Amino acid sequence: MPAPGVCLNILSERNLKDGQGSPNNPEKFLDQDFHRLKQLCLKERLRFVDNLFPPEMKSIGLGSLTREDLQRVVWRRPHELVPNPVYIVDGASRFDIIQGVLGNCWFLASVGALTSQKQITKKVINDEQNFSVDYAGIFHFKFWRFGSWVDVVIDDKLPTIDGQFIFVHSKTPNEFWPSLLEKAYAKVCGSYADMDIGSISEALMDFTGGPHVTIKLSEATGKLWDAMRRASQSESLIGCGTPGGQAGPLKNKVLPNGLVEMHAYAITGVAEVVCKGRPVKLVRIFNPWGHREWNGDWSDRSPLWDLVRPEDQKYNVVLDNGEFWMSMDDFCRNFTDLDICCSDVNFLAGSHSSSWKTEVHRGQWVIGTTAGGCSNDIDSFSRNPQFRVTLKETAEDPKDESSPNLLVSLIQKSHKRNRHLATNFHIGFNIYKVPAHLKDRREKLPASFFKTNPIGKTKTFLNAREVMEFFRFKAGEYLIVPSTFQPNEAASFLLTVYSKTEAIIEDSSGYGMTRTKMFPRDNDESFQLFLQYADKYGEVDAEGLQRLLNENLYAGHSQKTTGFSLDLCKGLVALMDLTVTGRLSEFECLRLWKRVVFQRDIFCDMDVSRTGSLSLNELRNALKVTGFVLSDSMLNLMALRYGDSNCEITLENFIVLVLRMDCMAKTFKRLAAGGPDMMLGENEWMHLTMYS
Repeated sequence: MPAPGVCLNILSERNLKDGQGSPNNPEKFLDQDFHRLKQLCLKERLRFVDNLFPPEMKSIGLGSLTREDLQRVVWRRPHELVPNPVYIVDGASRFDIIQGVLGNCWFLASVGALTSQKQITKKVINDEQNFSVDYAGIFHFKFWRFGSWVDVVIDDKLPTIDGQFIFVHSKTPNEFWPSLLEKAYAKVCGSYADMDIGSISEALMDFTGGPHVTIKLSEATGKLWDAMRRASQSESLIGCGTPGGQAGPLKNKVLPNGLVEMHAYAITGVAEVVCKGRPVKLVRIFNPWGHREWNGDWSDRSPLWDLVRPEDQKYNVVLDNGEFWMSMDDFCRNFTDLDICCSDVNFLAGSHSSSWKTEVHRGQWVIGTTAGGCSNDIDSFSRNPQFRVTLKETAEDPKDESSPNLLVSLIQKSHKRNRHLATNFHIGFNIYKVPAHLKDRREKLPASFFKTNPIGKTKTFLNAREVMEFFRFKAGEYLIVPSTFQPNEAASFLLTVYSKTEAIIEDSSGYGMTRTKMFPRDNDESFQLFLQYADKYGEVDAEGLQRLLNENLYAGHSQKTTGFSLDLCKGLVALMDLTVTGRLSEFECLRLWKRVVFQRDIFCDMDVSRTGSLSLNELRNALKVTGFVLSDSMLNLMALRYGDSNCEITLENFIVLVLRMDCMAKTFKRLAAGGPDMMLGENEWMHLTMYS
């Protein structure tokens, strides 16, 4: 059984602070360690089989093949398909790939763009892998996924039918990097079928890890050519798409001009040639099918190439390889959008040599707590995560004084493991100037603050993986509020702030749990109810406690539920049992009763909706009265652990929640001896967690 997700999240946050997640120190996807697994296979003389993406039907997924074909699939290693398999033959090239039955031209177009940038290719495709030296049937690739580079491990078993590849493969029969790269990305997506249909920007981002911009060609300005030229000269990947039609490898209609409807292409170069004494701006475009090319002006066999000066003849390569040239004007007329992903913010900002600093924050929109929706309803909007940004004055290059100094990127991440089950919500963000009288306030700002207009925001809420905007702000304090358009839409998000100036960014909701006051000290007064439920030894066990609570606590109060279960009462006994006997003495029972009554009264006062349960907003207020101030992340956990299907908290769960937090806070304080850290042996840790 794997470790709980909360444990894995804590480890991930620690690893990020320690520098993991960079291209040189990636996280281990699904906690698989490539080097350890490979050494184990070599030691045991085994060929690796990936149990987390097994050579089975579920890894192919439904929809890409008929049920009859799925039954015919045989998974084979490269040695079983060709006598002399090679990982890469003469370098990884866009001209190597042949698309399979999947409609994943968006991915293959991205691969085409990737292989035209050798430095980025080295990050993704480890070219030192092979089928000879220390071969163990295991390979790995790196992708950028929502803020971190991850190392993805796969086995080299590939799905075939009648000995033929089903999905992507190489034009060179014994070359296997395209098939293995696609398999690794299919694992990230959940299955091969989960790669069917998508946006080229998604894979471009996963190959670069940098910010992304989409340019609508119908709205393009005169600066488009300069942007494309600079992108082609930097570490950027560029893609584009055509309008109309229906997606899929066999459904796309090929137009008379040679272009394919609703199809993704890669841009692999730009050039300016001189034709009859006049400069002409050209764009080189790659069709991931490896054939079907534009046949208009500046295509491979266009007579216009005969009219250019001799030194420009080098650009024209007459091959049916899917790559072709066309003029900028024809490009803007025939394609709908341009996607650019880069690792250099200066390129997107139009800056010269500025040094940009990057801050990344992860967060969640959770139904009932932080999924507040847009500012149409400021009460709900104020519940969204809030991030305080302090920009400091910094000297700038005079050439950059009018250019942006802040880039804000918001990326949403679905909680679904399989890509085709993921839902992209309409997302955006607002930015507010924090006035001087609120600068020292570290808590979330109230709804009344958001009656003021934002000084910056996304132009519109987009149903997209990422939205981003550039700004130019003076030194000062600002508040960024990321949100979905509609309230109660649950997803994780990544907020990245790139700044030219020195910037300090913090989550305004705080971190973890703060105790503002404690329960009053206990005294030795007697407890009259105790004798009615105590056994002959003068103690109350869980069953006796259950009767005591259910028969006395609800007097004069409406009862929405069936009362305390035996399991909840066992938990309460464990929390209050000072002698670890599984029973409560009169003193222990009195301590519990006083706390339970105190919390019941708070619960009833905070239940302003009079539903007999607390909404998560009411829960936050109730916890404040008990002395606990919770961050958004901690409140989200409480909602998931103690809330019902409507994210509401019953009286019984509220009481257990508060007592457990009180117990945990005291345990830490005593065992840590007042310091910020605590160390426990395994036996001590098991005793603490398994009983209390």
